[in-house]
Amino acid sequence: MRRVAVIGVGMTKFGKHERNSAELFAEAARDAITDAEISPSAIQALYYGNVTGGEGERQLHTSPLAASLLGLTNIPTTRFENACATSHVAFRHAVMEVAAGISDVVLVGGGERVLHIPTDHATEYFAFCSDASYEQPVGLTFPGVFALIARAHMEKYGTTEEQMAHVAVKNHRHGVHNPKAQFRKEITLETVLRSAYVADPLKLFDCCPFTDGGAAVVLASEEVARRHKRSIWVLGSAAASDTMFMHEKRDLSRVTATERAALGAYRQAGKGPEDVDVVELHDCFTIAEIVATEGLGFFEPGMGGIAAEKGWTSVGGKIPVNPSGGLKSKGHPIGATGAAQICEIVTQLRGEAGPRQVEGARVGLTHTLGGNTATVLVSLFGRD
Repeated sequence: MRRVAVIGVGMTKFGKHERNSAELFAEAARDAITDAEISPSAIQALYYGNVTGGEGERQLHTSPLAASLLGLTNIPTTRFENACATSHVAFRHAVMEVAAGISDVVLVGGGERVLHIPTDHATEYFAFCSDASYEQPVGLTFPGVFALIARAHMEKYGTTEEQMAHVAVKNHRHGVHNPKAQFRKEITLETVLRSAYVADPLKLFDCCPFTDGGAAVVLASEEVARRHKRSIWVLGSAAASDTMFMHEKRDLSRVTATERAALGAYRQAGKGPEDVDVVELHDCFTIAEIVATEGLGFFEPGMGGIAAEKGWTSVGGKIPVNPSGGLKSKGHPIGATGAAQICEIVTQLRGEAGPRQVEGARVGLTHTLGGNTATVLVSLFGRD
């Protein structure tokens, strides 16, 4: 298998947009191609992620649409959907295509537009990513899913609502320094704790926002990447699944798919949690960040909340988590989120993140969770 590198990244600003999902991806893709310093004609395949286009935009068959907007009408295109992990799944498959020698240069990413849809409709569409036979009919949307996880973690380890609030405060503080973030405003612990309950114990400010946006990454073989001074190497990329059914999950205080995906990625990379300098992980809800920091091996089970409270996951702390602001501040366009996380880690490892830069970062990790924890992707990146 060949080595694979990221040679270009691009993102739109996250927030409300009038353009459709494919157009948002195309904007990000043009920036990624420019960043890679290649001609669009060098791209040999396109992997595109989108989740709600069929419901929200009445548009399917979206990968050739995305390619058409870029003038790439003579290459193979594939559309991916795997809930919130969509574009990270697409990324992993693109890595495999380049590593296998099928293509030398592949464009991958995603786009999503949901803010033109009423919130109740968007919530319903997102819930389509859960089980339709038993859970959707009783109204178990994702705030409810993660409220169950939060309650289980609180009961088992003593995690508190205040500790979860610290995650929100930290990610908003980081997001102030990200010009692409949806919400560039600090919040206080009191603001989080006094916000309305959405699904007890999760409050409004424990939840990430619906967002429009696009993100794109250009992957290349080692032969191509060696000609680019700012290439960042893909050290490992692994996926894992878990049961879709909440009643079959044996321990709601853990996300076992995160643990398995992390183990696979660490093995591929020849690294461990102790080697990671910066992390972008899936904080769709504050409890999700706490559980992920444990599942990825950065803290022992039950210590994730304490780590957030003590500032260990802040930029300048023991293991900086979500310097971009995470989903909580940057926003969560579900089809683009995985690619956006990769964009941030590449920017960090290049040393180009400005005031949110993690000094000396050489190894970065991205973690993206899909739906009700049934899909997880973990990838590792390095400067060498």
